[in-house]
Amino acid sequence: MWHFSLCLICIAVCVSAHKSSVNQAMENQQVVPDVIPVAPKEIIKINYLSGAEALLGNELTPTKVKDQPSVSWNADPNSFYTLCLTDPDAPSRAEPTIREWRHWLVGNIPGGNVSMGETLTGYIGSGPPPKTGIHRYVFLVYKQPSKLSFDEPRVSNRSAENREQFSINKFALKYNLGTPVAGNFYLAQYDDYVPILYQQFGINISN
Repeated sequence: MWHFSLCLICIAVCVSAHKSSVNQAMENQQVVPDVIPVAPKEIIKINYLSGAEALLGNELTPTKVKDQPSVSWNADPNSFYTLCLTDPDAPSRAEPTIREWRHWLVGNIPGGNVSMGETLTGYIGSGPPPKTGIHRYVFLVYKQPSKLSFDEPRVSNRSAENREQFSINKFALKYNLGTPVAGNFYLAQYDDYVPILYQQFGINISN
């Protein structure tokens, strides 16, 4: 009985520390309040084909995050979710005049099965322009009240249209999503992959 009680205490402490770390990291990097007013309690696990992993503000290169990642969180199999990846630092953190830039948006995700969700905006990796410094890339998951009908324009991963001046907070209010249930983020700045990314939009840039 003593060992069982000790295990329960350890689990409670770990969960509390986990929640605190998400909140602290997002406040330290001002994800709260720049993107959302309140930090989620849980973390989203983000793993890329390159082997890179988002870890609450670690720095990753655009090269490492160019492919759509695998995403998982503590999901209820009987609920629907919305997943977003957004950059509040467009074109730069110092002057975010087109904040936010939407990199990925998927709704009506059954349980945690992102591949079965409704893609509203196709995934595009990080593309911070040259000489704009570090950008924050924020993943958020919202638990939907039910399956929803979204009236957002559908954007493919070959298009840069309808991505700028997005607000995930306003989107959540529009669809009554409440506060995010899970989140994560990483940092990135320009590397040699960025011009390749822009070429798929028909845009040429140089450093």
